[in-house]
Amino acid sequence: MEYSEKVMDYFKNPKNVGEIKNADGVGKVGNPVCLVPTSLIQNNPNLVSVKDSKIGNLVLSHNGEFNPIKRVIKRSYKGKIIKIKNRLGETILTPEHECLAIKWRKTNHFRRINNKKKNVPDWHHASELEREDIILYPITKKTVDIDKIKINNYIKKYDFRSVKIPGEIKADGDFLRLAGYFVAEGYTRLVSCRTLSGFCFASKEKEYISDTKNLVKKIFGIEAKIKESKNNSTNVIVNNVHTTRFFRELFGNSALNKKIPDFLLYLPKEKQKSLIEGLWKGDGYFNIKKPRAGFSTISKILIQQLKILLLRQGIIPSVYIENEKKVKGVGHKQCYRIHIGDRDSLIKLAGILKINFDCKIKPTHRAWCDDNYAYIPVTKISSENYKGTVFNLEIENAHSFSTESLALHNCGDIMWVYIKVGKNKQGKEIIEDIKFKTFGCVAAISTSSVLTEMAKGKTLEQAEKISREDIVKEIGGLPEQKIHCSVLAASALKKAIEDYRSRK
Repeated sequence: MEYSEKVMDYFKNPKNVGEIKNADGVGKVGNPVCLVPTSLIQNNPNLVSVKDSKIGNLVLSHNGEFNPIKRVIKRSYKGKIIKIKNRLGETILTPEHECLAIKWRKTNHFRRINNKKKNVPDWHHASELEREDIILYPITKKTVDIDKIKINNYIKKYDFRSVKIPGEIKADGDFLRLAGYFVAEGYTRLVSCRTLSGFCFASKEKEYISDTKNLVKKIFGIEAKIKESKNNSTNVIVNNVHTTRFFRELFGNSALNKKIPDFLLYLPKEKQKSLIEGLWKGDGYFNIKKPRAGFSTISKILIQQLKILLLRQGIIPSVYIENEKKVKGVGHKQCYRIHIGDRDSLIKLAGILKINFDCKIKPTHRAWCDDNYAYIPVTKISSENYKGTVFNLEIENAHSFSTESLALHNCGDIMWVYIKVGKNKQGKEIIEDIKFKTFGCVAAISTSSVLTEMAKGKTLEQAEKISREDIVKEIGGLPEQKIHCSVLAASALKKAIEDYRSRK
């Protein structure tokens, strides 16, 4: 989307921003925006449906920080809803909801990444977006390093046979790789006299089996046992109640609820490579010939956590659900999959997995990463009619939150206009001072700013006559889909004047 130089100047250097204390009149206008109840919000660290979101929950904002929910808003809605899908998932929302995105002219010149980057990211209404427009998805910035992890060696009845393990272990690459193996392939059993933890690999994965056995010995001082099974699988068995409780407490007690503990999600990116390595070697694959890579799990939490880890490495995943099915009479539960197919992401993943990968495929020009965002194209967009309950979240500090696939403003274009009324030499009431606050896109901020300059010093009657056409002309023109911002600005001024008169 192209704006004039004047629009961009007012956006970058807005005039009369702020609030007038004890204003004579205040006008507020805006568009209520919401999500359908099942929309998934990126909490810290898993996904929660918007209808189940609670005040105080931390959610990922567009700036990569986690901020608390201040208010959960619920209302009835009848009208059109928009479905926006990209590699990370699908979000269903009302048309005025603002998404952080780049709109670009669909010409050959802009198909190259370097030319797409010249477009200014903006808050665009869902109804404005089209297929191939670029969504900006925030990459988490929170980083907390730790050197050691404490372990509780508490003994219960019948625990006397288990060897005590160290009271603390290093949070280094060895432990993180073992943690990855366990989250992918591990299990625990807490039964009197038969308590154990284990790792189940395919029998051909000799390298991973040996690595796991050595890591258990190095980290915990325990000699693990190797047990071959008839179904071409091999188990690395750790007969120790303390390691079993430790693994279960940190990573979950079944494949369905496997997870990565919070403190591992926020380690420095370099350290996290070892965690990804263990996870991928356990439940992932890397096909050099195709080339492509993938990962699967039945844990809904784990797939979203892995998404976060990969994005921090600059690896852009495609996330999708594979429904429950039967293959050759064998039932398979619903599972969550990640697919990696673009050149740059494959090269980065190969480096983490220590795979010698000479990539022959050409780089694509569809998605890319920087330190703050993953830039991902819209793959599908559609609309339909809806009648029912919708939800929105009010977020402290950043005024934004992320779903599984979009970064959203927690309100539509909302404008506050504050006026101070005085009198001129002829005794007519004039707008002596005027300020504004706007949450919205480039056009919303620019039109609010230019409006205040147009209105200052005018009589109330003259100010009321400022139209959207006047604002658009003064600012040097607006794209067609952004004309409504000038309507909002003019309406906010009129409401401020109405408020003044009603008080008077």
